Amino acid sequence: MRLLLFCLVSLLAACQSHFIAPPPAPIAPQGRDHADLGVIRELATGRSLTPQELVQRLAVAPRVLVGEQHDNPDHHAVQLWLLRQLAAQRPQGSLLMEMLNPDQQAKVDAAQASTRAGQPPADAYQALSWQANWDWGVYGALVTYALHQPYPLLSANLDRAQIMQIYKQRPTLSGEASTTPQVQATLLEDIRESHCGLLPDTQMPAMLAVQQQRDRRMAERLMAAPTPAVLLAGAFHVRKDLGVPLHLKDLGAGEGNAVLVLAEVGKTVTAQNADYVWYTAAQPEQDHCEQLRH
Repeated sequence: MRLLLFCLVSLLAACQSHFIAPPPAPIAPQGRDHADLGVIRELATGRSLTPQELVQRLAVAPRVLVGEQHDNPDHHAVQLWLLRQLAAQRPQGSLLMEMLNPDQQAKVDAAQASTRAGQPPADAYQALSWQANWDWGVYGALVTYALHQPYPLLSANLDRAQIMQIYKQRPTLSGEASTTPQVQATLLEDIRESHCGLLPDTQMPAMLAVQQQRDRRMAERLMAAPTPAVLLAGAFHVRKDLGVPLHLKDLGAGEGNAVLVLAEVGKTVTAQNADYVWYTAAQPEQDHCEQLRH
């Protein structure tokens, strides 16, 4: 009888540890009827995965890099879902965010300590000195969840003063993977395109230096963070062929990294860019270039 009871309890525990809650429903308004909506693909094989299979693969990686489109609410809902499911599979070591700068870390630590003590800040936005350019409407739920967790919430970006110093005096970037002509030419083209061709050529080398030093900082912070670690950043930052993974390789941490890109339906993500892609509904197209020109 005791053996039977033990087996039943063990079986129940195993089932509970592998239970995966359903992913969040689409929030963004477009692409709801697209064939790829909700599809999760393992890019090396082209195989479609269930949410449970994705979580199981990510749960064994010491470092998980999740790329987002910043203004897509579905991406933040999936990130929150993913954090909850990973924590149910194994203890989480840390969460790092591009949206947090080092000069906010002390406030993050204080807010997290008070939250754990049962006294969360009345206004987390103010308590963290959250930056207005990151829409609290889409980040607030995820950050609030992170403040309640036993693992640290960590900054992964550079301070504005550090960025300005890099812009004025470009540091030399070491490493073979991140410094190839192809990588830097592709990054330069993206910088030119994302700024609508309005940047003068004289500013391009400095902009490239800032982009790559931000990626280098994220890699350094990931390596120093308690594992298993999750990094949330823009999709371009986590790309295997251009971003943080190259810097991890240059720093001797090329193994143990898993890259998931959250992409709107219709976008192209290849095995060179990421290990996995999750297709979501899409936000309406905005003409950022028209806004910049005015």
